[in-house]
Amino acid sequence: MNTHLHADLLFRQALVFDGNGTEPLTQDVAVRDGRILAMGSHLDHSADQVIDAQGLALMPGIIDAHTHFDAQITWDSYVRPSPAQGVTTAVIGNCGFTIAPCRPQDRELTMRNLTQVEGMSLDVLEQGIDWDFETFPEYLAMLKRKRCAINIAAYIGHSSVRTWVMGEQANKRAATPQEIEAMAALVREAMSAGAIGFASSTSPAHNGEGGLPMPSRLASDEEMMQLTLAMSHQGKGVYMVTKGGQMPMTFLRSLSETSGRPVLVAALLHNSTNPQAVFNDFKAIGQANEQGVPLIGQVSCCPLTMDFTFASAYPVEGLASWRPAMGLSHDALKSCLADPAFRQAVKNELNQATTFRLFNNEWDKVHVVQTSDNAHQAYEQHSVAELAHQQGLDPLDFALDLALAEDLQTVFTAQLLNSDPQAVGSLLNDPHSLITLSDAGAHLTFFNDAGFGLHLLGHWARDTGAMSMTQAVYKLTAQPARILGLKERGLIRPGYAADLLLFDPRTVGRGPKHRVFDLPGGAPRLNTHAVGVHGVWVNGNLVADHHGMKEQAPLAGELLTDFV
Repeated sequence: MNTHLHADLLFRQALVFDGNGTEPLTQDVAVRDGRILAMGSHLDHSADQVIDAQGLALMPGIIDAHTHFDAQITWDSYVRPSPAQGVTTAVIGNCGFTIAPCRPQDRELTMRNLTQVEGMSLDVLEQGIDWDFETFPEYLAMLKRKRCAINIAAYIGHSSVRTWVMGEQANKRAATPQEIEAMAALVREAMSAGAIGFASSTSPAHNGEGGLPMPSRLASDEEMMQLTLAMSHQGKGVYMVTKGGQMPMTFLRSLSETSGRPVLVAALLHNSTNPQAVFNDFKAIGQANEQGVPLIGQVSCCPLTMDFTFASAYPVEGLASWRPAMGLSHDALKSCLADPAFRQAVKNELNQATTFRLFNNEWDKVHVVQTSDNAHQAYEQHSVAELAHQQGLDPLDFALDLALAEDLQTVFTAQLLNSDPQAVGSLLNDPHSLITLSDAGAHLTFFNDAGFGLHLLGHWARDTGAMSMTQAVYKLTAQPARILGLKERGLIRPGYAADLLLFDPRTVGRGPKHRVFDLPGGAPRLNTHAVGVHGVWVNGNLVADHHGMKEQAPLAGELLTDFV
């Protein structure tokens, strides 16, 4: 047989969702040298490996546009657990919480900020991070040298850029014009080196060491504008921001109009206590797009559920009344949490309506997961609202009393946002929404939505019918590839990268969460098993199968540095 008819890999009779939103067809797909060679109803090709895919579906690999693998990737080239969840491309550096650029004297502060804002263990970061870089180009060079199991693209992060230029003043004051220009130079350098864009945050929930705001929250509108323009100086890049309520869509629109580049807005989640707010945001996004201004809202297909302890109570750390507790530990923290005046201030704030916050006084959606004292074991799996009612207590008082009685070791879980199925379904189907927000690599001990794509395919497409499987595949593949400017990815078509997910559409989904102990020092993280996944290929290389991550899987991913 002619050599051009020989493939490395041949899928026979798969139901092919090509990613483009067209109806699936039963086809053969041939792969050679990491690329799609051919596709058709009955290919006359031989292959080194032939896979009988009858009864299974083949789609492009999932693109996860919102991860925080910046630290983990330096010690874990497999960026667990994403490859086993069907993810073949991940974008790191979201919200601007990066570890590059970083001077040696700022490493400790950078790690402590990540410990606070991203719920990471300081011990894990200290043991795990490979600091074989200082500048952003050096960080990219290290990633290229280390290689990864999946494709990676990286944002240049605002808080890191601010810290490089302003040092300890980065999270304390506005920048001078000279400092803004120094930051802009760093952003231009990063874009020339291959950054996908510039990422920032103005969210009040994003606090660093000692409860101080993450540096990007101190940026003026002028600083945001100048850094976005620096990003776009070569006519490329996307600006990504997790916005606080004080950052209006009109300003974000002006950033897109002035730079000529797409603006990705996170995290647009539905809030049951202020149900119209997110739809108002999408109305503004829709109007901008109608007038040729590209704004995109990052949404999640998962309820925002998070485990936490009151030793580091991320769900309430965005409250102004919680600030006295920020940065405290052990006895000082316990003393603060026991203070009646502190508690009353928190109650008062929770009783006020607001545009957006993580926790909205819905104590019926907060449950006791794990107690450390056997005397309290009967509380497990019951809501704080129910338990407080039984004891005639305010829910906040009950939760804090229990936590203090157990030396702050009690584990709670809170369903914070995105709990209304009809509202979430509307957000997922909005033409200007980007389904992502896995936060993979962050909140390792208490949160894991790395399997968001499998959840979209199984729960939203198959089980609820909120969208077709065809539409779900498009929203996970071709759409993010187009928005992010990824070249020759996100579709199954000849010449494109062979990033592929083979799955059973009758069973695909994600399993229950469980703890594994594979972080540096044996520290725990949450994981979920993939369900219905038969194989994940990155650039034509098998990295995961129905058992999960392949032992000694090839580090087949590419560092993506050239974008449309």
